[in-house]
Amino acid sequence: MSKEYVHPAPVRVWHWINAFAFVLLVITGVQIRFAELINFLSLEDAVRLHNWVGFIVIADYALWYIYYFSTGKIRLYYPNLRTFAADAIKQAKYYGCGIFKGEPNPHHMTADNKFNAMQQKAYVMLMFIFLPAQIITGIFLWQVKGFENYIDMLGGIRIVDTIHVLIFYFFAAFMIAHTYLATLGHTPLAHFKAMFTGYEDH
Repeated sequence: MSKEYVHPAPVRVWHWINAFAFVLLVITGVQIRFAELINFLSLEDAVRLHNWVGFIVIADYALWYIYYFSTGKIRLYYPNLRTFAADAIKQAKYYGCGIFKGEPNPHHMTADNKFNAMQQKAYVMLMFIFLPAQIITGIFLWQVKGFENYIDMLGGIRIVDTIHVLIFYFFAAFMIAHTYLATLGHTPLAHFKAMFTGYEDH
């Protein structure tokens, strides 16, 4: 089995900071949302930790943005429009039934072709729509008075809070799905190992 260097060090550092930060945001978010039922921390401590970890995610996102655009690696997220539909259907069939029949993954990961068609679509929405929206609404909720005019433009605090909570549920579900899909390498831990070493097995 050969190895290929697919995940550069900056990407691996960004990934694990993001992963641990997201876990903390989910835990503290649940604590804040269901304070009367869950008591991991005091509400005050949960809000404070949630805010600080949120700023770490913002800084990490800025580093991701700068790295991928400055190196040109952002093209990894751009689907080939001529083959996207066919590739997405093949990948969906693989996830839906092919994998349970022992069929090979139709997508062969390389440094220049890292994501399959479904991943590209998901990550474009994640990194350019959902995460920015979560960051913006989170900042608004952090300083309601300071951003009152912008909050009113979006329909008020209830709308901003609802958007933030709905995206929070999306990210919680995404983390579960992402963890499951990461186990679908040639061994359950192969992709996890690759995100530490940088090398994917082929």
